[in-house]
This record gives sequence, C-alpha cells and structure tokens, in this order.
Amino acid sequence: MSAITTNAAHAPASHIEPPYVPAATSEPAWVRLLLIAVALGFAFLFLLVPLAVVFTEALKKGWEAYLIAITEEDAWHAIRLTLTVAAIAVPANLIFGVAASWAIAKFEFRGKSLLLTLIDLPFSVSPVISGLIYVLLFGAHGWFGAWLMEHDIQILFAVPGIVLATVFVTFPFVARELIPLMQSQGNEEEEAALVLGASGWRTFWHVTLPNIRWGLLYGVILCNARAMGEFGAVSVVSGHIRGETNTMPLQVEILYNEYNFAAAFAVASLLALLALVTLALKSLIEWRVHRHAIHATGDE
Repeated sequence: MSAITTNAAHAPASHIEPPYVPAATSEPAWVRLLLIAVALGFAFLFLLVPLAVVFTEALKKGWEAYLIAITEEDAWHAIRLTLTVAAIAVPANLIFGVAASWAIAKFEFRGKSLLLTLIDLPFSVSPVISGLIYVLLFGAHGWFGAWLMEHDIQILFAVPGIVLATVFVTFPFVARELIPLMQSQGNEEEEAALVLGASGWRTFWHVTLPNIRWGLLYGVILCNARAMGEFGAVSVVSGHIRGETNTMPLQVEILYNEYNFAAAFAVASLLALLALVTLALKSLIEWRVHRHAIHATGDE
C-alpha cells in the first residue's frame, strides 16, 4: 500500500489532467457569425440607412437648393439660436458637473444621496414633462407668472425658457462622467499636494484637473450634442415662434409639416453632421484614454 502511495506521489505531473473549465467563447463558429451578422444588420438597418436617407433627401435637388435651404433667414436664425443656447447651457453644466462631482467624490456630507438622485432626475423624467414643469412655474397662470408679468420679464416662449429647459435635460452628462472617475482616483494626490502647502484652488488646477481632463471633455461633448439636438422640452417652452424661438430640431419639424422635405432634410443633415463629429471626437477621446491607461500601466 505504501509503495503504491509512493509511486503515485512521484508520478509525472504531465499524467495529471487539469480540471475542465468551459471557455466563454466555446460556441460553434456559426453561432458567433450569426451574432455578428445580427449586430451588423441592426446597425445597418437602424443607423446607416436612416443616415444615408437624410443626406440623400437633403441633396435631392442639388447643392444650390441645399445651400439656399440652410441659409434661408428662418433656418439661419434657428442655427444661431441653437448655437447660442448650447453656448450658455454647456458651460453652465460644465461648472455644475465639476463642482458636484468634486463634492460627491472627495467629501462626505449630509444629503449626498439626495444630490446623486437629483443629478439622475433628468434621465428618469420625460423631456416633455420637464418642459411642462417650467410652464407651471413661469407660465401666465403659473406660480411666478403674475410676478413676471408685473416686472415685464418673459421666460416662456423666449430664449431664457429654452436655455432653462436645455440646462435641465443636459446637466447630468458632465457630472455622471466625472463622479466615477474621481472616485476611482481617490484622494491621495490631493492630500499630498495639500500637505506640501498647495492651496485648494492650486490643487484643483495642477492635480485634479489634469487627471480628469479627458473624462471632462467627453462629458462636455455629450452634453453639447444633447443640447443641440434637444426637442421635447424645448418644444414645450419655445412656443414655435418662427424666426424667434425655433431651434434646429423645431425648424426641421415645421419644414416637414409644410411638406418642404428638401429643406427639412437639409437642416436635419446639419444635425446629422453634428452627430458624426460627436462620434468621431468620442472615439478619439476613448482612444486617448485607453492609450493613457496603457502607458500608466507600463510605467508602474
């Protein structure tokens, strides 16, 4: 018995079979090909085909008609208004997003869970409902309507209402990109800077901001794309006043309802170009972040 035990103990390791571990990609080749085909077919049918239709219809009557459609007075005003609203809403959300993510990731305080819930609120509320909230607040029969009318201040059916609605639907984007990033980085570098005598403001500019710059830029790009393409909330508070409160999405709707399809698709193509540029910048930032992570791992 002891001889058998001794022989088993000295048996070559190659004779011991490793335990069977099923591979995660052990499906047959036809299953993988089918999944890839379904994914590509879905992307082609629901993304590429509509995008191609937009540009085909926009250029259906030629370049001259296309340029006339996007430089027409009402269309040009819609483009300027869209850029103006984005120029106000995006910096406002940038400031809020950085401040909120800094507070949530770096400090413990009462109401932290409530602040996180409020940040996610626009994701769970329909944009149309958010627009109706502003109507109930600032409309003629709203809570502040009488006071606003007495002081000749107009928020609804004017640029301020459009800006407020856009800020509401876009303010989670920057904060939600920065909060997990700051939490994963921890507080060690900031604490070291403070121990060495750096002020809080200098610590933010020279330690925190360089570490979050790509996440911050990513959030700003997403916020800008949503601000320019927002329809539901802006539609409620704008009043659809042609040449005054119509943004690009609203201008597309009006032109389409008037059966001016070429002009509608021409303006829509500008929004599609914005989406493509946003996608390109998003991919570039993701590539830079991945490259930065590889270099950081290599340095360690």
